[in-house]
Amino acid sequence: MLRLINPKAVKAAIGLNRQWVACISQSATVGQQSEAAVSSSEQFRQKRIKLNIKSDNVEGRPLYLDAQATTPLDFRVLDAMLPYLTNYYGNPHSRTHAYGWETEQAVEKAREQVAAIIGAEPKEIIFTSGATESNNIAVKGVARFYGSKKKHVITTQTEHKCVLDSCRALENEGFRVTYLPVQANGIIDMKQLEEAITPDTSLVSIMTVNNEIGVKQPISDIGALCRSKKVFFHTDAAQAVGKIPLDVNSMNIDLVSISGHKIYGPKGVGALYVRRRPRVRLEPIQSGGGQERGLRSGTVPAPLVVGLGAAAELAEKEMEYDTKWINFLSKRLLDRITTALPHVIRNGDPEQTYNGCLNLSFAYVE
Repeated sequence: MLRLINPKAVKAAIGLNRQWVACISQSATVGQQSEAAVSSSEQFRQKRIKLNIKSDNVEGRPLYLDAQATTPLDFRVLDAMLPYLTNYYGNPHSRTHAYGWETEQAVEKAREQVAAIIGAEPKEIIFTSGATESNNIAVKGVARFYGSKKKHVITTQTEHKCVLDSCRALENEGFRVTYLPVQANGIIDMKQLEEAITPDTSLVSIMTVNNEIGVKQPISDIGALCRSKKVFFHTDAAQAVGKIPLDVNSMNIDLVSISGHKIYGPKGVGALYVRRRPRVRLEPIQSGGGQERGLRSGTVPAPLVVGLGAAAELAEKEMEYDTKWINFLSKRLLDRITTALPHVIRNGDPEQTYNGCLNLSFAYVE
């Protein structure tokens, strides 16, 4: 990642944030707070436009090239969230008064928006704190529920740390885990996967798009194989949702982990798709009030969930345009780097890689 630090730019950014917060805090009533928040959002958006990368004066500016780690909050998402941070503060699980009904309605709308982006039913979406929690619930939940009959889980050596650590935790509980290697291009060998599946296998967990090199796994083929073997298939799609088309039914996916802050939504919220037909059973990893179909207890953070829903809807609508734009930017960046520097290698299969992730190796640099 390239980072050129400009002290003036840092001071300007701090100033913008202070003005934004001050604009909200000046209001005294809840109604005034809402109006001020929307107004401040627009002011903040207009000031950020001046810092657009297309601006003529970009020398010395830090360039953010770490969108696989997180993305900035889309202003339209912020606008959707603000009313639920100020006016509509009811508990969505309080179903005896209007405050709760209003918030619950917004949460259910967000559930529909998230479901739509992967071709699921709203009832199959469970809100979580992010992809890490979703992965933990999926991997541990399925393994433990079916653990009395099946004690084998399959994953790959290149999964996200939270999946690998969840599998290691299962090993400590007596489960057997197979960590499949990937080929030189980063893609799994389907024959090895098929040979690894046994009658004792309950779950296969393989990510859709790798968070380091961006390689896309053959999800449809994996899903078809797992369905034919009567094994549940989970995929960590944090780097894929909103970036490449996904359909849980045509791809035979049983569980999908989703992250909000990877699609220009808020941090601290995510979702887990859990198939209902055929039904996937999970053992909850958290006890409490039984929210989210009893799979994830705890009060749903309505403002964050509304933001996730808005981000998912925008990502679905703009995916085609964004894909073309990302492909153009990725090619231009790669062409200019390889023209200026010798012995640069792109990691991963270029024909099976999400172009929003450009992972390069430079000669003589470790």
